[in-house]
Amino acid sequence: MTVISHQTHALSINPATGEQIGAYPYESAAVLDAALARAAAGYAVWRRTPLEGRVGQLRALAGALRDNLEAMARMITDEMGKPIAQARGEIEKCIHLCEWYADNGPAMLAAEAAPVPVGKARIEYRPLGPLLAVMPWNFPIWQVLRGAVPALLAGNTYVLKHAPNVMGSAYLLLDAFKRAAFPEGVFEVLNVTPDGVSKAIADPRIAAVTLTGSVRAGTAIGAQAGAALKKCVLELGGSDPFIVLNDADLDAAVKAAVIGRYQNTGQVCAAAKRLIVEEGVVQAFTEKFVAMTRELVMGDPRNAETYIGPMARFDLRDELDGQVQATLAEGATLLLGGGKAEGDGNYYQPTVLADVTERMTSFKEELFGPVASIITARDARHALALANDSEFGLTATIYTADVALAEQLVEELDTGGVFINGYCASDPRVTFGGVKKSGFGRELSHFGVREFCNAQTVWLERN
Repeated sequence: MTVISHQTHALSINPATGEQIGAYPYESAAVLDAALARAAAGYAVWRRTPLEGRVGQLRALAGALRDNLEAMARMITDEMGKPIAQARGEIEKCIHLCEWYADNGPAMLAAEAAPVPVGKARIEYRPLGPLLAVMPWNFPIWQVLRGAVPALLAGNTYVLKHAPNVMGSAYLLLDAFKRAAFPEGVFEVLNVTPDGVSKAIADPRIAAVTLTGSVRAGTAIGAQAGAALKKCVLELGGSDPFIVLNDADLDAAVKAAVIGRYQNTGQVCAAAKRLIVEEGVVQAFTEKFVAMTRELVMGDPRNAETYIGPMARFDLRDELDGQVQATLAEGATLLLGGGKAEGDGNYYQPTVLADVTERMTSFKEELFGPVASIITARDARHALALANDSEFGLTATIYTADVALAEQLVEELDTGGVFINGYCASDPRVTFGGVKKSGFGRELSHFGVREFCNAQTVWLERN
C-alpha cells in the first residue's frame, strides 16, 4: 500500500466521509519557474490584447462555467463539504460576476480627464503584471474569481496558489479557462509548499500579491510582499457584529441572523458571528433564533435539502470545539448543540451560546464554524461599543426601524462594510474588504478593477 504524506502532496479529504479523494504532488522549483515564465510571457500578450478582446474572454469563461456547473459544484461539495445547493449557487454567482464585469468593467478602465490649468492631462489605468494569489478553501471558485476577473480585465495575469485541500477545484477552474481559450500564461495554477510561495513572492516576475486567509497567513504574506516592495491586498478574518435593536422587525432579523451565521456551515469570514441584541428584545430574539436554528437540516452535503454540511477540515473542528468549551467554562450558557456530531464525518452541531460577554473566548476570537454567540446590549450606544470592541473590522449588520439612528451608528462603526436591515452579501457592484486585522485593500466594484493598476498620469504641453 502506498502511503501518501501531506508533506509531499496536497491531500483532498472528503469531510463527509473522511476518505481521501485526491493527492496532488507538490511541484518542484523548476515547475514553479516554468509557471512564472508562462505568466510573464502571457502578460506581454494579454496586456496588449484590446479591451474588447479581454471582455470577450470573460464572456467565454462565463460560458465554460455554465457548461461545467454541476461537475464544479460536486467537486466543491466533495472537497470541502459545502451543501450542494450552496455549491451550485457559488458557481452561478461566478457566472454573474464574469458577465457583470464584461458589461460594466470597460467603463471603469476609461481614461479620466484632469482639470489642469495648463495643457491637457489625463489619468490612465495600466496593468501591473503577473499577480500571485494565495486563496482559501471556503469558497473555492468564488474567492478566486472575485479577485481574478477584475484583475484580468485590467490586463494583469493571475497565478493561483490554492488551499491544499481544494486542489481538485483549482484544476477544474484551470480547465474552465482552457475551455474558454484564454492565452497561455494568463491563468496559472501552482501547487507548492509555503517555501514555494515565498520564492514566488520574491521573484521579480511577480508584480503584486493578494491573499484571502487567516491573520497569521496575512502577517506572513504581507511581510514578504513588503520586503520585496510589492503591492498586496489582504482579506483576512472577521468576527462580524450583528446588531438588533429594540424596535427591529424580529422575524426578519432572526431569519437574516440564522442565514448569516450558518451559511456554508458557518465557514465565512464575513458571517454574523457576534449577535449583539438590545436587552428589551434579547429574550424574544433568542427564543426565535434557537427555534429556527434547531430546524436546520444537517447531513449529507450531496442532498439538496441539507443546509449544514461537515466542516472542511478535521483540525478546524477540533479548534472550534476548544473555543466553544472555553467559552462555556468562562460562564456562557449553552442553548443548542455544543459539540461534535457522532459518526465518521467532520460534523459539528449547530450551536448557540448565550450570556456571552466581551471577556469570553467566542467574543474575542473568530469562530469559523456553525456557532453563534448572543451578547446583550443595554442600548444602541452600548451595542456600538461592543461591535467595535474587536481586533477585526470586516462587516457589520444593524436591524432597526430607526434608519436615521442606524445611519448615525454607521459613521462610527470600524468596518469595511455595513448592512442596514439586510444580511451581509458580496456583489460585484459594491466593494468588499476590511480594516484593522481584517486586512486592507478592496475587491469587487471599480476598486477591484483598479486595485492592481498603475494609475498613470499623462500630461500634454505643460509649458
